[in-house]
Amino acid sequence: MTGGGGRPRLVLVGPMGAGKTTVGRALARHWDVAFRDTDDDVEQAAGKPIPEIFVDDGEQHFRVLEADAVVAALADHDGVLALGGGAVMTPAVREALDGHTVVFLSVGLTDAVKRVGVGVGRPLLLGGVRSRMKALLDERTPAYRGVAVLEVATDGKAPDVVAEEVADLLDGWHRPAAGPDEQEAPR
Repeated sequence: MTGGGGRPRLVLVGPMGAGKTTVGRALARHWDVAFRDTDDDVEQAAGKPIPEIFVDDGEQHFRVLEADAVVAALADHDGVLALGGGAVMTPAVREALDGHTVVFLSVGLTDAVKRVGVGVGRPLLLGGVRSRMKALLDERTPAYRGVAVLEVATDGKAPDVVAEEVADLLDGWHRPAAGPDEQEAPR
């Protein structure tokens, strides 16, 4: 299994509840590469869970840690990489994603709410899971689409089915080379 040095084979973005971590792990197994989640990197760097970072240090501090984690992972991880749901809202992260194979795992409001439950451990969902989730989806979906080369809907699908769909779409696709023979990424 590979997983150190180089650029990620695939970067997954999308809202909480889309299945980035579960699908990412399945894809890493499929390709026999390492899986990495930048939320884990942030927690390790801070020495505490994300909800505590939000409470103790605030969302702005969390976003700085998150951007640093994403940039580092893009530079040294060659497996499957999953980003936190809000990472794409930081301009430096969007810029760093340019040129990477990014897949947006989309999820509708109903499925997202079912998957995240009552929002335990999700600071941005405090005060009403459904209304907060809708606001986050409305705000972030354009950014997800802006960085992605491919969008895969996860509604009503098991994570392994989503992973198989992503793998089938990407297994035959290679990063475009400079020049007239460029191969367009699937959309």
